[in-house]
Amino acid sequence: MLGSTHGTFTTGLRARVEACGEPPRTAVHGHAAAPGDQDVSGRALYAGVPDLDRFFRPRSVAVVGASDTEGRPNTGITRQLLAWAERVGARLVPVHPTRTAVFGTACARSVKELGEPVDLAVLLVADPLPVIEELGEAGVRFAVAFASGFAETGTDGAAAQERLAEAVRRTGVRLLGPNTNLNAFERFRDDLDGPAVALITQSGHQGRPVFTLQELGVRLSHWAPTGNEADLETADFISYFASLPEVGAIAAYVEGLKDGRSFLLAADRAAREGVPVVAVKVGRTETGARTAASHTGKLTGADRVVDAAMRQFGVIRVDGLDQLQDTAALLARARRPLADGVVVYSISGGTGAHFADLATAAGLDLPVLPQAKQDELHQWIPEYLRVANPVDNGGHPVGDWRGRKIIDAILADPSVGVLICPITGPFPPMSDRLAQDLVDAAEATDKLVCVVWGSPVGTEDAYRTTLLGSSRVATFRTFANCIGAVKAYLDHHRFTTGYRSPFDEAPRTPSPSFRKAQALMRPGQRLSEHAAKQLLRAYGIRVPREQLVTSAAAAVRAAGLVGYPVVMKASGGQLAHKTELGLVKVGLTSASQVRDAYRDLTDIARYEQIDLDGILVCQMVGRGVEMVVGVTRDELFGPTVTVGLGGVLVEVLNDTAVRVPPFGEREARSMLDELRGRALLDGVRGAPPADVDALVEVVLRVQRMALELDGDLAELDINPLMVLPRGQGAVALDALAVCR
Repeated sequence: MLGSTHGTFTTGLRARVEACGEPPRTAVHGHAAAPGDQDVSGRALYAGVPDLDRFFRPRSVAVVGASDTEGRPNTGITRQLLAWAERVGARLVPVHPTRTAVFGTACARSVKELGEPVDLAVLLVADPLPVIEELGEAGVRFAVAFASGFAETGTDGAAAQERLAEAVRRTGVRLLGPNTNLNAFERFRDDLDGPAVALITQSGHQGRPVFTLQELGVRLSHWAPTGNEADLETADFISYFASLPEVGAIAAYVEGLKDGRSFLLAADRAAREGVPVVAVKVGRTETGARTAASHTGKLTGADRVVDAAMRQFGVIRVDGLDQLQDTAALLARARRPLADGVVVYSISGGTGAHFADLATAAGLDLPVLPQAKQDELHQWIPEYLRVANPVDNGGHPVGDWRGRKIIDAILADPSVGVLICPITGPFPPMSDRLAQDLVDAAEATDKLVCVVWGSPVGTEDAYRTTLLGSSRVATFRTFANCIGAVKAYLDHHRFTTGYRSPFDEAPRTPSPSFRKAQALMRPGQRLSEHAAKQLLRAYGIRVPREQLVTSAAAAVRAAGLVGYPVVMKASGGQLAHKTELGLVKVGLTSASQVRDAYRDLTDIARYEQIDLDGILVCQMVGRGVEMVVGVTRDELFGPTVTVGLGGVLVEVLNDTAVRVPPFGEREARSMLDELRGRALLDGVRGAPPADVDALVEVVLRVQRMALELDGDLAELDINPLMVLPRGQGAVALDALAVCR
């Protein structure tokens, strides 16, 4: 567990900003987009920040259904709300139709009789719908609905939730819930300083581990339990928390998303502001997805797309709640890294080697220390021990003055940004001295010092007092959590340095290609290969020379114009897999072969009862790397773009990468780097390097097509896209398109 009992990595946000040399957050990243801006499909390009100040810090609170009758659930909730209102300085007004007072506080009989402006209404009623109407008339800004029995229960509950959402839209009341809880009204410690973690959960119990970080000295500023998200959703709270100067990181437990686009806009805002978002997202398996849907009634989305979209917009996805708390705490409080290099320092060669293996496999950079630095370390460490990285001190130097000298010398190296010291178990007094030296060194440097305390007991004074009492050391209990958090820390700062929002690059107006392409669309139909290639041509994507013919004589004339050798294919809207039916003829070199091929293709089509719009006579394209580029629609995020190894390999290896438009050239190249078969594009076994630039250009043109034809295009599949040797371009040999 990462944490400190008294203090933080910095003494406050201003200290953090000054240490990093950064201006205040509101000036860190400019916004090219502005509220109201839309892309070519009419979708928002900018996440507006909901004004939730009066939700978390209301001046007055109405509790509808308040009770003081012992043994009733509403009584316990009312009592907790009274205590919370007192802590935040809010006046609480109980509302009950038959009571004159609750816990000694005068009651209003209904919302209509409140008699004063109210910022927040807490609804302790089974059916919040009628109350929402009254709240709207009374001008109440926010409401919380605890009631369950909505979208999480199935079709009827989903319909009831939609009625509730419609009432919220109509009245202007902002609603948290339904099916939420009291987590927003917890007691937060006010004796902790520095950047805080803001917490968002769709299940209150799943947020408990992060909430209890306060007991280890990690400040928590807010907790938003979003429930079913009939109105206020995870994205709203991400946008709001990212705008608060006291928030250093956002931790989220997400079962499903109300709207994928809203989530990405919010993640983009957080990235612009440099605020890390760390999330557990349920739904990696079908079982998890089904369970999440039954809990909050939310769409979990195709996990592969969710994962890619989160990475694309800088959201750090973790699997466990222990990872969520450790990673969020580190990211909230650590200063910006001065270098990417990680040094592993230990008293045991075995421990150092083990940790170094795991860290390197996770992608951390463990640079070899310069010879001069190794010579310096050998002043205090025996010559026979390895100090290149990992640094093994052999044990004894940590027990005297040499221990601190070693740590300071490592941290002084300019290639080192992070020092990690795994301590697998207590061995007083040396472990006590080592822990204190690490703490003292951390206080004197701007670099990150991490300790893994491996003892399963956790009651040792070196751990409980020295390490957790430090304001600067990040302390973990497991190798894996330390490595994951440090990797996320370095990746986040690398991602946000010079961050340019993909939404800033999104097209605002349709291109000339759009008008040409839209005329080719046939609503609800699958386009023939010939028509699909016309669609590609409209967007400047190269296709082979070809002609569509309806007679053998025309086929021979077309072959002469296209140039031998040729390929002949049946073309029709019903055809998805031509090769399996024998509807493709390759390498035809004479007029007689073309005539025979025409007869064979049309005979097969008649036998299979396939309607054709003709036979394609196509140019044969030289050898290259076969790739696939496509567009599909995700239920959460809308159009997505996929690239991968094509031909038969796409079905055998499924080696593909996916992104959500809009994105730029850097992201398109990143997609290629994710492919297991990436080396094929660089040339293997004597093959020349492929024209990667041309491939990237095709991907970018396809993503523009996906954005502009969002309302018209359901699916696009270019397979194979033949990527020719460098400088020769890429050619779409086959294409399939389905219209919406």
